[in-house]
Amino acid sequence: MLRRLYDWTMRLAASRHAVPALAAISFAESSFFPIPPDVILVPMALANPPKARYYALICTIASVLGGLVGYAIGALLYDTVGHWLISAYGYGERMDEFRAAYAEWGALIILVKGMTPIPFKLVTIASGFAGYDLPLFIVLSIITRGFRFFLVAELLRHFGEPIRDFIEKRLSLVTTGILVVIVAGFVIARYAV
Repeated sequence: MLRRLYDWTMRLAASRHAVPALAAISFAESSFFPIPPDVILVPMALANPPKARYYALICTIASVLGGLVGYAIGALLYDTVGHWLISAYGYGERMDEFRAAYAEWGALIILVKGMTPIPFKLVTIASGFAGYDLPLFIVLSIITRGFRFFLVAELLRHFGEPIRDFIEKRLSLVTTGILVVIVAGFVIARYAV
C-alpha cells in the first residue's frame, strides 16, 4: 500500500497538476489543513531537482497567503472557527498563555515555530488572536517559511538522487519517520508554549 501511495505521489509530482496541488496544500496547511506541504514538495523536488527552488517559492508564497487566512481566522473568527481549530489541535485552553507570550516574544515565536514541525496554522491563528502587528507578521512569515522550504529544496537539489534511493529502499522506515515528525509537531504544540 505504501509503495502504491509513493508511486502515486511521484506521478502527481511529475504531472501538470503538481504545482497547483503544492500551492493548495501549502495554502491550506497555514490556515486549517493538518498535513504539511513537504508531502508533495519532497517528491516534486526529487522528480525534478532543477525546479526545486521554484517549488520552494510556490510553497512560500502559498503558505504566507494561507497564513493571512489563518491570521484572519484568529483576528475575526476566533470565537467560532478559530477556537474550534485550535481546540482540535489540543491547544485551546492555552491560548491566553500563548497570547501573553506573544506580547513579549511574538517575533521569535513566529520565526522558530514556522520552521518546526509544529503546525503553522497554530502560529497564524494565534497571531491574529493576539493582534500581532500584521505587516511584521507577513515579513516574519516570509522569512521563516521561505527558510524552511528553501532549505528542503536545496538539500533535495544537491542530494536528491541519494535521498530518493534511500526513500525507495526504506519506504516503510521513511513513512514512519514522517508520521513521527508530524505527531511530534502536534505533541510539541500541545505541551510547549
